[in-house]
Amino acid sequence: MKEIANFLFEVGMLNKTPRTGFQFLGSGKESVAEHILRTLFIGYSLCKLDPSVDELKVLRMCLVHDLPEARTGDMNYMYKKYVTVDEDKAVRELTETLPFGDEIKAVLAEFNEKKTRESLLAHDADQLGLILLLKEYGDLGNKYSQEWLNYAVRRLCTDEGRKLADSILRTDWTQWWFRDKSDWWVNGNRK
Repeated sequence: MKEIANFLFEVGMLNKTPRTGFQFLGSGKESVAEHILRTLFIGYSLCKLDPSVDELKVLRMCLVHDLPEARTGDMNYMYKKYVTVDEDKAVRELTETLPFGDEIKAVLAEFNEKKTRESLLAHDADQLGLILLLKEYGDLGNKYSQEWLNYAVRRLCTDEGRKLADSILRTDWTQWWFRDKSDWWVNGNRK
């Protein structure tokens, strides 16, 4: 139980680990844990579009895909040009004492290999999380988000991911909460 407790404390570091690319975008911020949460919901949604996939496997990949970043930090594209991270060592040391460590290693390996339908959906969930944030920042006036969006969309692997991205790009980020332009916004009265 002690190793599981240590693991859960380590997972908590993801709340404090920032995603580092936003400094280059000029706006926005997100922790790795925040990213993982949205990635889980996107993965869940993508699975509902293709009931033939193993939903639990996709969700596991979405859950652990950035787990090594509790040890390595988030490596954005610029950092990756100059810094080499030993992710294998991080995964090995993170999992070696856990009773379910082999499962985490296997899930991460499948995600990184990008050979199964489930891993492709999990990769799309990861990219769609970024696409959602970039769309939001673009709607708020960040003039660089569109260029980033173009690259993120090109990284999508599945038709479902591309269709969802297209819908995201055509939807104002405020529509989910501001679509009801009734009297409520003036007087607080419900219909």
